[in-house]
Amino acid sequence: MTSSLLTKERLLGMYRKMLLCRMFEDRVNSLFLQGRMPGTIHQAQGQEASAVGVCEALSPGDMLTSTHRPHEHAVARGIPVKALMAELFAKSTGCCHGKGGSMHMGDAELGMLPAIAIVGGGIPLATGYALSFKYLKKPNIAACFFGDGAVNEGIFHETVNMAAIWDLPVVFICENNKYGASTPIDSVMKVKTVSARASAYGIPGRTIDGNDVVSVYEAVSEAGERARSGQGPALLELETYRFAGHSRSDPGHYRSKQEVAEWKTKDPISRFETRYLAEGFLTREIIDRCRASVEQELNDAVEFAESSPSPLPEECLADVYAE
Repeated sequence: MTSSLLTKERLLGMYRKMLLCRMFEDRVNSLFLQGRMPGTIHQAQGQEASAVGVCEALSPGDMLTSTHRPHEHAVARGIPVKALMAELFAKSTGCCHGKGGSMHMGDAELGMLPAIAIVGGGIPLATGYALSFKYLKKPNIAACFFGDGAVNEGIFHETVNMAAIWDLPVVFICENNKYGASTPIDSVMKVKTVSARASAYGIPGRTIDGNDVVSVYEAVSEAGERARSGQGPALLELETYRFAGHSRSDPGHYRSKQEVAEWKTKDPISRFETRYLAEGFLTREIIDRCRASVEQELNDAVEFAESSPSPLPEECLADVYAE
């Protein structure tokens, strides 16, 4: 799978999705600081290429699992921004009817299981989906996001081993943003890369530039095709960086200003713009038009969310039990 298979229209769509991810996060941050939005938030500014590159490689019917930092995954998977914004405002029109909030966004019918805040919690569920796809002889795969903080959890090792021995159609995707909360990854892992751990389970492992949306798309497409053909799982490590703290209560003092500044030079959106402006594919007019359309989409989403009704008290037990 090479980038030559990506049409200009598709590349432009991926660019707009990255913009939508970033501007959604920035708008949510502003609303949160204004006190207009309840709860807390975990944001992912800087990780847009990871979210969009992965989701662009998925097909209808595939299933995605996420983490406590799910906003960009949900945007990239195509869940309507109005439903996501309403969920953050705890409204009944939200994607989880206002009961999930920031850390539990998703819509299984649209290919993203509502996110799980437990570190590593989505890994066994993605593998369970993959088992069902294989059992039912469906052509689908599961893709599983988790952070570098999850790779020392027992559930990671147990589940990857299970998926490997059963040749399940699942792609394990570690968004290595270098910190598990405030703990640097190199202080809790002897091997140099997360992907090196794949060798222990006899599956392919690759470390990818997670801030290059095309590289991410190509890697996930290749791993996905392998999984769909019955050859089993793969472990992809996407090297990226969150510009914000772990959560809104984290000022990020454990990171040096120089480190943050260096990673901001690798901003996935700026890199995309620089590359394709130079190639003549993008123009300033296209960039301005994309940003304006995203801004309007977000304005509409906020208006929709704030005008939507809150869940009724008698709905508190709805959706608690499986039907």
